[in-house]
Amino acid sequence: MLREYVAPYRKYLGWSVVLNILSVIFNLFSFSMIMPILKMLFNLDGKEYALIPWSQVKAFDSQALINNLYYYVAQFTGSHGASKTLLFLCLFLCVMTVFKTACYFGAAAVMIPIRTGVVRDMRMKIYNKILSLPIGYFSQERKGDIIARMSGDVQEIENSVTGVLDMFIKNPILIIGYFAAMLIISWQLTLFTIVFAPLMLWLMGAIGRKLKEQSLEAQALWSDTMSQVDETLGGLRVIKAFLAEKKMGRRFYKIIENMRIKNSRVATRQASAHPVSECLGTFMIAVVLWFGGTLILKDNAPIDAPTFIFFMVILYSIIAPIKDLSKAAYSIPKGMASMERINKILESENPIKDAPDAVDIQGFDKGISFKGVSFRYPDGNRDVLKDIDLEIEKGKTIAIVGSSGAGKSTLADLIPRFYDISEGSISIDGKDIRGITIASLRSLMGNVNQDPILFNDTIFNNIAFGVENATREQVITAAKIANAHDFIMEKEEGYDTNIGDRGVKLSGGQRQRISIARAVLKNPPILILDEATAALDTESERAVQVALERLMSHRTTLAIAHRLSTVKNADEIIVLDEGRIVERGKHDQLIEKDGYYKKFYDMQAL
Repeated sequence: MLREYVAPYRKYLGWSVVLNILSVIFNLFSFSMIMPILKMLFNLDGKEYALIPWSQVKAFDSQALINNLYYYVAQFTGSHGASKTLLFLCLFLCVMTVFKTACYFGAAAVMIPIRTGVVRDMRMKIYNKILSLPIGYFSQERKGDIIARMSGDVQEIENSVTGVLDMFIKNPILIIGYFAAMLIISWQLTLFTIVFAPLMLWLMGAIGRKLKEQSLEAQALWSDTMSQVDETLGGLRVIKAFLAEKKMGRRFYKIIENMRIKNSRVATRQASAHPVSECLGTFMIAVVLWFGGTLILKDNAPIDAPTFIFFMVILYSIIAPIKDLSKAAYSIPKGMASMERINKILESENPIKDAPDAVDIQGFDKGISFKGVSFRYPDGNRDVLKDIDLEIEKGKTIAIVGSSGAGKSTLADLIPRFYDISEGSISIDGKDIRGITIASLRSLMGNVNQDPILFNDTIFNNIAFGVENATREQVITAAKIANAHDFIMEKEEGYDTNIGDRGVKLSGGQRQRISIARAVLKNPPILILDEATAALDTESERAVQVALERLMSHRTTLAIAHRLSTVKNADEIIVLDEGRIVERGKHDQLIEKDGYYKKFYDMQAL
């Protein structure tokens, strides 16, 4: 899964590989200076060296390579003296170290665009997936859980996966390079050394598998934490009204205490990475010292003391990348646990999509038709709507009324395909809406909801939300029609006033009129009003009702009504009860029937 995110940054990976290979080469060159330096310091060099022609030197012939190195050092010493030779070797060691560290830095620096880019791309992909998923998906998922996956889980991937990605490039190169050098120096010592590698790998794998299990549990508890914070912020008024602060505090403490315990276990296992690898590395060094020492003490030893020390320097150097690799191996399962949670969102299927032969609809000429429509939610076992037959002619206003849970909002949500019907058909101008592209279908419609959905932005941008490149004159005209211009101009910054999170700086009536102005600017031929005045006081309702009447003029309107006084003049009133149409007609006709509608009307008149 991570491969697709890294693929656009392949060139950076290539540079990282090249720079890490160079760093290994420079490091080995710098280490190689140790042998002649030691021979000179301890006066071990009583041997005469003759140059072996390079054409006769076989690949990986360590003795020939070391012989020629000593030959050139001896020649330089004979010409310039031991002191200058020692100075030259030390300077060469420093220069090689500078080149090595420069390559280390370069290899790490080129990985930064990958790390930051992968995290950005991942968050963008999750966000776009959230936008593409149907509304029904979010009725089954907690908002806090989704936010946790987009924030905490992505952050964990950055820290645990992309953060150690360079280790998985650098360390294998270092290990392979150093291992090759060790084979060249002494294959016997190298073979003896690698006996301990399977033990290290087994321990890393065992700890890593356990870490992944605990990481999944810890991330799930993080989602619970975010969900409770989201619920608390949304229900703060109720919490305070019912004096439930201590109750919510206890509930939150229980969640974060469980998370602390899980995170402590995960952190403990991660902390074990360094000590475990340190112990194994020290044991390996000790055993190799013993074995190498016995080889040197023998007659006709296959390796001399300076070369053995050179071998030990490389062996000690190989331990560091192995330890880093072990840390990365412990971190990766934690990041992959987060990746699994993210994939639950990314791999979610959207059942509401354009048919292969879907066509664009250019306008609205005749009407909307419901024929035998039934609907049940995917996770439900009962019909929310049953056998709905309804004709909405162009230019007419149809009101939907009924008790809570009767299916009014669900019926309205079926027209723009927020949900797909279970049975029957819905058509616009004779075309089944499932054969029309979703974009062109929804472009015909404007929505005004009971709870106005506004964004933390300026008044201007909220009104112009659904229209690209809207001019200020167009926005002002829409605001005037929505009866909103006067209160907007009373604001210090007018149309440039920021309205806060969900429009918190405005009153309920003002928010609703901004929402109506947004619908006016879109100028849709079909209007869906979902109890647009239900939550308003009488004064605000009057102002909003005037704005709605202007908006509904010359438009086809489906109005879901809670207050029956607002739909008296509708062309037809549909009464729903338990998902079925039980009455229909004009206001006066339904009053005369003395049925469901009359009952609702009398209850509101009291």
